Amino acid sequence: MKKSLFFTAIIFSVFRTSASAQDLPAARKTIEMLTSVDFWGRGYTKEGMVKAAVYLCNEFKRAGLKPMEGNDYRQNFSYPVNTFPGKMEVAVNGKKLTPGRDFIIQPSSKGLHGKMKLVQTDSIFVNPAERIAIVMKDKLTWSVAQKVDDFTVLEIRKKALIASPDSIDAAIEQEFIPEFMASNICGIVRGTRHPDSILMITAHYDHLGGMGDRTFFPGANDNASGIALLLNLAKYYAKNPAPYSIAFVCFAGEEPGLKGSSYFTTFPPLPLSNIRFLINVDMVGTGEKGITVVNATILPKEFALLNKINDEHKYLSKINPRNRAANSDHYFFTEKGVPAFFIYTQGGISAYHDIDDIYSTLPLTEFADLYKLFIKFNAALMKSA
Repeated sequence: MKKSLFFTAIIFSVFRTSASAQDLPAARKTIEMLTSVDFWGRGYTKEGMVKAAVYLCNEFKRAGLKPMEGNDYRQNFSYPVNTFPGKMEVAVNGKKLTPGRDFIIQPSSKGLHGKMKLVQTDSIFVNPAERIAIVMKDKLTWSVAQKVDDFTVLEIRKKALIASPDSIDAAIEQEFIPEFMASNICGIVRGTRHPDSILMITAHYDHLGGMGDRTFFPGANDNASGIALLLNLAKYYAKNPAPYSIAFVCFAGEEPGLKGSSYFTTFPPLPLSNIRFLINVDMVGTGEKGITVVNATILPKEFALLNKINDEHKYLSKINPRNRAANSDHYFFTEKGVPAFFIYTQGGISAYHDIDDIYSTLPLTEFADLYKLFIKFNAALMKSA
């Protein structure tokens, strides 16, 4: 009887660990939620980012995380942003174009109303009097701007038109918000033996939002995938507290220029000197070609440790090193002396900053293996300190 119970316990333990490590249903539910129309691209219109912040606060509370400072998970701040909350109607040469699919508006553009002629100047089609320019593109990718220019630029997909643009009829509503209110979402699981030593996991939850009132950019890989991984890890550490404190930050305002992480490192709710290591994840929804680790070359000891663990367990096909780069929310931590990796997956889908970065086509190829690698790596960091 004891022998049977012993083996049953082992089987249950293995199953529980495996299920936890490969909790893809929870991750997929998170990504599906964050990319839904209700969150409207987690941006600046229809309260998309605000709704995402509320959702994440509830997830932190449900998981059992404590607020990093005070009684609120939110760290509030503001920054300017240009938005397109209403009409986004464009017809060129009499043909009605679909926002996001056939055209995008450059994010710093002013609004546009009326019908006007265009003339070609080099490869650009313009109306100088109305300060309008049209550029033909093979692929459309959007972004976020913090200013408004005194002109309007439209990018049109080449395949959307048969002939060159000679006229445009547009109704585009634009609104500049001088102080858009945003919130970093910050939680922590206190360490059992060294609570003042912190390992931190971060990811940004904002995306591009909506372009007009009918088109939004879902941002499944960028970066609902990173938030899903962060939440899975948060739930794990809340149930399995580590010797070190494990902190979790979901940053707002990454897309317009790392606004959330800049604010966090300027007004840190905990001493930055207490952060022993930080892992920032952004776009981790693929993995057929492995992962890339930014800061690998300036942190060779930690990079070697990560590779050693991966070689032992055969999690990922390849770990590619990369030098220092200001391309995600790890950057300001690195600049202030916090050792940090920025990790993203490679291979698979190519959707990026477009309307095709959707939940249904995100493969999460190495999601479970990346989860397990992070837990092993964190354990090794705590052991080696």
